[in-house]
Amino acid sequence: MISENRNTILAIVLSLIVLLAWQYFIAGPQLERQQAAVEAQQQAEAARQAAGTGANPDAPQPSATTGGNAALPAQGAGQPAVFANRAQAVAASKRVVIDTPRLEGSINLSGARLDDLRLKDYHETVDKSSPTIALFSPKGSPDPYYTDYGWVADPGANVTLPGPDTVWSAEGNATLTPATPLTLTWDNGEGLTFKRTFSVDENYLFTVEQSVDNSSAETITLYPYGLIARKGIPETTGIWILHEGLLGVFGEEGLQEIDYSDLEEEGDVRPAKVDNGWLGITDKYWAATLIPVPGQEFQPSFSHSNVTGNFQADYLGSGVAVPAGGSADTSSYLFAGAKETKLIDGYEETLGANRFELLIDWGWFYFLTKPMFFALDYFFHLLGNFGVAILVVTVIIKLIFFPLANKSYVSMSKMKLVQPQMTEIRETYKDDRQKQQQALMELYKKEKINPLAGCLPILIQIPVFFALYKVLFVTIEMRHAPFFGWIQDLSAPDPTSLFNLFGLIPWDPPQLLMLGVWPLLMGITMFIQMKMNPTPPDPTQQMIFTWMPVVFTFMLASFPAGLVIYWAWNNFLSITQQYVIMRRQGAKVELWDNLGAMFKRKKPASDDEADKAEKS
Repeated sequence: MISENRNTILAIVLSLIVLLAWQYFIAGPQLERQQAAVEAQQQAEAARQAAGTGANPDAPQPSATTGGNAALPAQGAGQPAVFANRAQAVAASKRVVIDTPRLEGSINLSGARLDDLRLKDYHETVDKSSPTIALFSPKGSPDPYYTDYGWVADPGANVTLPGPDTVWSAEGNATLTPATPLTLTWDNGEGLTFKRTFSVDENYLFTVEQSVDNSSAETITLYPYGLIARKGIPETTGIWILHEGLLGVFGEEGLQEIDYSDLEEEGDVRPAKVDNGWLGITDKYWAATLIPVPGQEFQPSFSHSNVTGNFQADYLGSGVAVPAGGSADTSSYLFAGAKETKLIDGYEETLGANRFELLIDWGWFYFLTKPMFFALDYFFHLLGNFGVAILVVTVIIKLIFFPLANKSYVSMSKMKLVQPQMTEIRETYKDDRQKQQQALMELYKKEKINPLAGCLPILIQIPVFFALYKVLFVTIEMRHAPFFGWIQDLSAPDPTSLFNLFGLIPWDPPQLLMLGVWPLLMGITMFIQMKMNPTPPDPTQQMIFTWMPVVFTFMLASFPAGLVIYWAWNNFLSITQQYVIMRRQGAKVELWDNLGAMFKRKKPASDDEADKAEKS
């Protein structure tokens, strides 16, 4: 009974922790953040309309500085045009086309700004005919998001620099492809010619080179900058296990993650100058990051404008001296695309970008989540299906922990065999708890039983469960990855529901009633696993054990289908393992008796007393 009580208490505590954590950290914050995002967008729009004329509300605001000298410029004057949709905003300016195997879009010749970018390989829904993902959008569109580069000078310097409204000229080939870089040129009419050259690989990495030719008679010192700006708070998942917002890695300081709300409330963030790092803005699956060339010192900064609603990640480089009659240049990298694991790791190695792998939010259990991903990815490429890969990895995990789980189940089986002795000890020492405990401990020692062995399978499963949950939730490789049949996206919940007979009834149940096939299978396997053990004598324990599978079934119905498939499959393997071990140990499998007892009419208490009197 001691072991059963401990296992019962552990199960109750774990269940309550999961339920409360789900409500407190996931369901509640998700609704709150979605509402906050809507309100923030409304406030930003109101502020934009109230701004009227004056400084451009979409301009990158001054933030990073170099010792109080140069600062990023505020752009232009006047209210920018507002368009009904993204397509109109793109069509409103002269552009140069971007066309690569994985990207399509354009560079705005006004400002030489990269503000139109779509990801060819990714669609908004599982349907391949749905629109592709739009990463960058220009000013004046409903959701402006773009990157910009340029130069600034020390205050008081008499030099004309290109600004956000400067119209650049394209040299040579007017299409940016992996094989054909694009060079844009602007002459300030004062002896300085500015060039901005964009190159792109076959994936999502841009190289941006800025150069200045100085035909004047004076040496000029300029400071290069790069920025990523986004207007308003985008819709986020609102789940605490994933960071969406601004982030960066700066030297030895490691990863810094800044939520949109924190930047609004607490003001600008300016890390120390570094010579190796990166910064940007990340969504769940997509990101845009600035990567200065390692070895070149820069000042990173994160800022937010309460007036415009702009969020900005930027850096300001050290001064570059452009000699009279000479030239100077600087370059940096821009990652803008999908956060594919192997691609991100590859860029970290080739560019030397400090801990660029952390662009993907592997979480605190990095040492579990990333190996879990690589295992799943390996079997996916071997078998061609991430769902099957989950099944195979689950079997491997069971094999790794087989000796420990086997020892646990053997100990549990021995506990069942000594139940008569345990009952006798409790009856003998029912008035002396201390002697009762001593006698039970002697029995456990004699029979080589670990009374806590039943906890081990649960404790083993918890970190594996969360590691797999993290992988399914944050990695883009799992996005829209099909299994079989109706499961077309392992990262999304099972789309079927018991309450419309799995699609036979033309009715869409509310989210609470979306109880699909796989959650039901998971609940059934959990129910069977519990019924393989003796029924607890305490009525409260019986009720908890009876209703726990039901609670978990409804709770996990909203989890990613891949996670529910894992749990159901893991339960099935555990049931099989426990059944075989119990039979080998000669312990009675309580499953059939417990199932049969559910359908037997319970005798009234008076009948039980009469039976006892008759036997006596």
